[in-house]
Amino acid sequence: MTTEAAPSGRSSRAARSVTSPRGGAFAVRRFVSGALKHIGVTALSVGMIYPLIWLVVASLRPDSLIFREPGIVLSQLSLDNYEFGWTALSHPFSRYLLNTLVLVGGAILGNLVSCSLAAYAFARLRFTGRAVLFAIMLMTIMLPFHVVVVPQYILFAKLGWVNSFLPLIVPKFLAVDAFFVFLMVQFIRSIPRELDEAARIDGATHFRIYRSVILPLMVPALATTAIFTFIWTWNDFFSQLIYLTSTKNFTVSLALRNFLDASSSSSWGGMFAMSVVSLLPLFVIFLAGQRYLLRGIATTGIK
Repeated sequence: MTTEAAPSGRSSRAARSVTSPRGGAFAVRRFVSGALKHIGVTALSVGMIYPLIWLVVASLRPDSLIFREPGIVLSQLSLDNYEFGWTALSHPFSRYLLNTLVLVGGAILGNLVSCSLAAYAFARLRFTGRAVLFAIMLMTIMLPFHVVVVPQYILFAKLGWVNSFLPLIVPKFLAVDAFFVFLMVQFIRSIPRELDEAARIDGATHFRIYRSVILPLMVPALATTAIFTFIWTWNDFFSQLIYLTSTKNFTVSLALRNFLDASSSSSWGGMFAMSVVSLLPLFVIFLAGQRYLLRGIATTGIK
């Protein structure tokens, strides 16, 4: 003979609250509130990405219909803008993509090497004036780029580096991006010092500890630095406009500007099409490194 266990007092009260009119009204209000929140968030998301959707749709329209057709309704599909935009400038657009990739690659390599070395020095080495130097380094984050652009240009002009990638790449090997140094310092401080002490007992030098112990554990911070450097360098326009004067050295940002000409007709369709092409690497890199980006921010104290 089996007996069925009686429900506990809490479960019975919960069951009565759900089945009661008051409990049913509360469930309905909770459902409506959640649905309204989701609808609001969806509407905001659509509003945020609407310019991007319009850009993609406009790049697929004939040049004469870009500003005539309203909204994102595509009445006529055409790939002529992509064919024209790829060869419309003095060089194929692949040349500008390659220039940008070279510039981005050099900037990423420079930031990863120099910022990680500087961060290891601030986080692990003990030397006179470390706190003062670290504070000065952090103060440079608040210094606008426009304050130093003239002295930097004069310096690079005397070195003969204008109209080359050197002014945009070489400073990256000198740990000039204080934000990334601070990010890596916070990450290294979260690594137990016992690992350094164990390596030092085995006879490892500081550089060996940095290379064999710290760097393998800094993958999230390094990935975050690489992703941010890629995005910022790829989208940069002002500094590239200052130092790059020859069309053969133009990057994507400068090439897109050449589609618009105040003295003659502007090729809006070609510019929109090449803008979509230039956004694809950013989209791919962000999706591929999103996991490392979130881990790097969550484990460095930036949160």
